[in-house]
Amino acid sequence: MSEKQPIVWYRRSKKQDEPAFEKRSIPAGVFTKCPACRAALLTSDVHKNLDVCTNCGHHFAMATRDRIASIMDNGSLIEHDAHVESIDPLGFRDSKKYSDRLKSTRKASGEVEALISVAGRIENIAVETGFFVFEFMGGSMGSVVGEKIARVFERALERRVPALIFSASGGARMQEGILSLMQMAKTSAAIARLREAHVPMLSILLHPTTGGVAASFSMLGDLHIAEPKALIGFAGPRVIQNTMRQSLPPGFQRSEFLMSHGFVDVIVPRKELKATIALALRWLGTPAVTTRN
Repeated sequence: MSEKQPIVWYRRSKKQDEPAFEKRSIPAGVFTKCPACRAALLTSDVHKNLDVCTNCGHHFAMATRDRIASIMDNGSLIEHDAHVESIDPLGFRDSKKYSDRLKSTRKASGEVEALISVAGRIENIAVETGFFVFEFMGGSMGSVVGEKIARVFERALERRVPALIFSASGGARMQEGILSLMQMAKTSAAIARLREAHVPMLSILLHPTTGGVAASFSMLGDLHIAEPKALIGFAGPRVIQNTMRQSLPPGFQRSEFLMSHGFVDVIVPRKELKATIALALRWLGTPAVTTRN
């Protein structure tokens, strides 16, 4: 008995005069999907909106140089300590040598370290600032980062202008061991000298601010400003939950949770951040400058 042949109900045919359509794909990077509202957004529109979702206001990660441009007045920037680089004092190696990791990270990020020190103006108010570079090893704080932060505070003290630190970090850099942990005390001591001289220090908490950075200078400001829904805390929520064997409250360690518990003074959307900082500096009695720094 022979097998039955399948019945063909239709057959696709192409007419001779039917035009041939070329299948085209959308180039990578044209669209960005928002993880909060799932909207497909034009990447160019997101960048124009300071990397904030135009649909729901979700804050994407922002490149550090773009952040500096969005905060500091045009033409006022003077970068300090740009060529101070980390070395490998412990000869550390995990999956690769620390010295090799530094080289590859510098090449990939285009930066020499995880902090950029800038003197300049914000709405014509002179400031000394430090911007963490999360793109550089997760913004981890080693000896050089700690030294650069301390120098930001020392220059602010010398010039009698406010100091600002924009923190986005995974914490102390494990490849430098105790040398990285020492930076917590070093930077905190520098803040104490600012406070004795009544020089204001503003701490701007970005996503994420964790580990030794959260446990030292970033929570010692005269004013703590955070972006919406930024993760801020010492140990991560998963570590805490696994250690305590308890469920954590909704929104634990996010900006809104910390503000409700008194650890953050104000939450400011990115598009309003520059104006809010300038308002706070004026409120603290910092005068505008009349000449170029």
